[in-house]
Amino acid sequence: MLHISVAMTIYILAITFLFGACIGSFTDCMVWRIMNHESVWRGRSHCDTCNHPLGIMDLIPIFSFLLSRGRCRYCKDKISCESTLVECFLGMAFVALMVRFDVSVMAFRSMAFVTILTGLSLIDLKTFEIPDRFHYAAILLFLGTFFLHPYRESLYGLLTGCIFSCGMLILSLLFDRINGTESLGGGDIKLFFIIGLFLQHPFLGLLHLILSCCLGLAFSLYIKKERIPFGPSISLAAFITLLFGEPLMEWYMKLLF
Repeated sequence: MLHISVAMTIYILAITFLFGACIGSFTDCMVWRIMNHESVWRGRSHCDTCNHPLGIMDLIPIFSFLLSRGRCRYCKDKISCESTLVECFLGMAFVALMVRFDVSVMAFRSMAFVTILTGLSLIDLKTFEIPDRFHYAAILLFLGTFFLHPYRESLYGLLTGCIFSCGMLILSLLFDRINGTESLGGGDIKLFFIIGLFLQHPFLGLLHLILSCCLGLAFSLYIKKERIPFGPSISLAAFITLLFGEPLMEWYMKLLF
C-alpha cells in the first residue's frame, strides 16, 4: 500500500509517526506509574511535582513539551524531556517498521513488540530489573498472532527462543561460577527467550546475540560504570535485527549457495 503513490506514502507514514508518538507517551506514563506503584489504567495524568491534573494541551505528544518550553504550565517547574524522547523514538521506530513491512500484520505486531521492549528497557535503566509483566505481554502477543503467520515460522520462533535462552542461561551460570559474580539476571534470560519467539530463525537469533554483546560493550564504555543494565542493549539489538536481519540473512545465504 505504501507504493500506491507518493502522497499515499507520505500520508501513511505521517499517521504512523503520530500513532507511534502517542504510544510513546502512553509507554512513558505507564513506566512512571509502574515504578511509583500507581494504576496504569486508572486516574488522570498529573504533574510529577505539583500533582495538578494535566489538560488536553499538556498531553499532545512532542508539541506540548515544545510549546511549554519544558516547564509545567501550573507550577512552572522543569519537565523531564524523557517522555518527549520516547515519543520521538517510537514515532520514528514505527515509521521504520512500516517502511520495512508495509501495511501488514507483521508491521503492527512488530510495533507492539517494540513498544514492550521500550517499556521494559526504561524500567531496566532505572531499577536494573525487568518486571515479569512485560515478558507475559510479549508471550501473549506471540500467542495471539501465532496463527496469523506460517505455522513453520511460528514453530521456528519457539525453537529459537528456547535454544538461545537455554544457551544464555548455561553461559551465564558458567561465567558466574568462574567470576563469582552475577553476569546475567533472570529477566535478561527471559528477554532472550521472548525475542527469539519473534525473530523466528536461529540465524537471526545468533545475529541478535552478537549485536547485543556489541551494544552492551559500547554502552558500558560510554557510561563507565561497573554495573550496567543489559536489557536496553538486548532490546535495541532486537529492533535492529527486526529491520535488517532477514535481508542480511538472505544476502549471506546467497554467498554460501
